[in-house]
Amino acid sequence: MLCKRGGARKSAGCDNKTNGDNLNMTLPITLPITLGAVAAAALINIWLSIRCGQARTSEKVSVGDGGNDKVIRRMRAHANFNENTPLVLVMIAALEFAHPGSTALAAVAEVFMAGRVAHGIGMDGGSFGIGRMIGTIITLVTQLGLAIWAIASAMA
Repeated sequence: MLCKRGGARKSAGCDNKTNGDNLNMTLPITLPITLGAVAAAALINIWLSIRCGQARTSEKVSVGDGGNDKVIRRMRAHANFNENTPLVLVMIAALEFAHPGSTALAAVAEVFMAGRVAHGIGMDGGSFGIGRMIGTIITLVTQLGLAIWAIASAMA
């Protein structure tokens, strides 16, 4: 909370009484799309982490990747998720502030999370290898689309 006169909080002379000199900046804001996306991201992150652990156990690799292809693939799937997801979540939150209740934004968040699951599965290769490509394309298109939408919203 900032006071009109530049104060920072109660200790600086602000209180919740409105007398013309104080500005109460408390806003009851919920971001249901962002909350859902963050929850989904946490669950996917846990799933990817468990898959890394399973590969380590089955391949008897305790630390690092041991040069093992299966462990490397699982670790990269997990790392790739953590490299791309934070920026997308920030853009989702920013756009939800600008466009509360947007069904298009909710759909983008859902497709992005599905793409991240497809990428995680696809990184194992084999018959599900196409999931890697699908997940990569969804991730890149999502980032580009959200960036364009954010720029357009900022300029509006």
